[in-house]
Amino acid sequence: MSIQVFVPRDSSAISLGANRVAKAITNEAAKRGVTIELVRNGSRGMFWLETLVEVATPKGRIAYGPVNPEDVAGLFDANFLQAGDHALKLGLTVEIPFLKKQERLTFARVGITDPVSLADYIAHDGYRGLKRALGLSGADIVKEVTDSGLRGRGGAAFPTGIKWNTVLNTPADQKYIVCNADEGDSGTYSDRMIMEGDPFVLIEGMTIAGIAVGATQGYIYLRSEYPHALQALNEAIDVAVANNYLGTDILGSGKTFHLEVRRGAGAYVCGEETSLLESLEGKRGIVRFKPPLPAIEGLFGKPTIINNVISLASVPIILDKGGAFYRDYGMGRSRGTLPIQLAGNLKQCGLVEKAFGVTLRELLYDYGGGSATGRPIRAVQVGGPLGAFLPESQFDTPLDYEAFAALWAVLGHGGIVAFDDTVDMAKMARYAMEFCAIESCGKCTPCRIGSTRGVEVVDKIIAGTDHAANIQLLRDLSDTMLNGSLCALGGMTPYPVLSALNHFPEDFGLQKTEQAA
Repeated sequence: MSIQVFVPRDSSAISLGANRVAKAITNEAAKRGVTIELVRNGSRGMFWLETLVEVATPKGRIAYGPVNPEDVAGLFDANFLQAGDHALKLGLTVEIPFLKKQERLTFARVGITDPVSLADYIAHDGYRGLKRALGLSGADIVKEVTDSGLRGRGGAAFPTGIKWNTVLNTPADQKYIVCNADEGDSGTYSDRMIMEGDPFVLIEGMTIAGIAVGATQGYIYLRSEYPHALQALNEAIDVAVANNYLGTDILGSGKTFHLEVRRGAGAYVCGEETSLLESLEGKRGIVRFKPPLPAIEGLFGKPTIINNVISLASVPIILDKGGAFYRDYGMGRSRGTLPIQLAGNLKQCGLVEKAFGVTLRELLYDYGGGSATGRPIRAVQVGGPLGAFLPESQFDTPLDYEAFAALWAVLGHGGIVAFDDTVDMAKMARYAMEFCAIESCGKCTPCRIGSTRGVEVVDKIIAGTDHAANIQLLRDLSDTMLNGSLCALGGMTPYPVLSALNHFPEDFGLQKTEQAA
């Protein structure tokens, strides 16, 4: 019987040599006359250990990493196929502290299964949620999602059940399910990891959504820079169609749901739901006025559910185990789990799925291992390029939507980017304005012009030109963008700018006592 060896096909792992390691293992096994079954799984999310190689044993999977192609011969010499000792041996994968302390609900299969194997998916509780949903009314499905407390994981944190209920109760001859997979925030990759590592869970979640509200067509609007996700999704969709989990008469239920992947055009603003709809319709991606809401007049003017990848991928476990099961994780009004992405100046960058309530300090030090440079962590930006910068004094804040809002910060998509004490926060504020200027769709003046003027004003502050007047001008400009922009791109750019100015005034040439001026 051949021994199973697992090497990730995740694009982060590939960038760190996973394909070369897989080829080296195959070649070495052939050379030695050893029969193995090489499984290309998703990444476990421990990127400092990639390429992570796992071997199936009677006691469980044994991990080795980080493995380079030149390490492979030595692994065979050490009899790693029978869990032999080697300098790269990490022991049982599930016992690695970074993994062991997580609550993996949405990511339950990522890194464990072959992403495009339907048999693997079903063997690990896949499609149980859909099978239960097929026996419920649309209203009952929506009630389960509502009862779970699931909120949008794309940034706005809007209650998912309310959005679904609106579409359910809006009469129309056609309804749509649209997945926002245009993951463009800096330091975020959880959507990509799901799509590459467990595409069936997204397909199942979208199918349940379609059955719940009577939508027969779905679209995944995929970030153009994700070719590996495109391949995995299309392969999984073909398998689902061939096995009657998608298409007409799903599993003999009489229900219909069709699904396609559409590639985005590379614009950050198309992560905003109405810009996404414009792009999906073949138009220039610019923001629509609201109302009407997309739930009432969305894609092609029809009622449309638009949810983020993680929101939709959380639905199958909610339908399988019930809304109460999911709601029992978390705190306050933030229920369930959040896949947190650690990036920036950290020793251990990777994905951590935890129930809401874990603190930033725990994530940065217990999981991230502190800064990669060994210097103090001075600031973290949470929620992408439009998220606020938090100083060390706020690191004990729990990950909770309301706790972050109280600090004038956002959780967003769960991306955390860390900076040590060498960071220049005035330059980071400038970058935020410049990012907005580059990515603005140009429809509204506060965003289009405000961000361009913002770069100029920050440059004057850094140069010390008319310092006090320009500090005040930056605050006034931020207030205009915050309250006058049509969408979150211009409306949230003041978050990083003002948080940098308020928490790190010395980087703007101010004394600590001047920060409230």
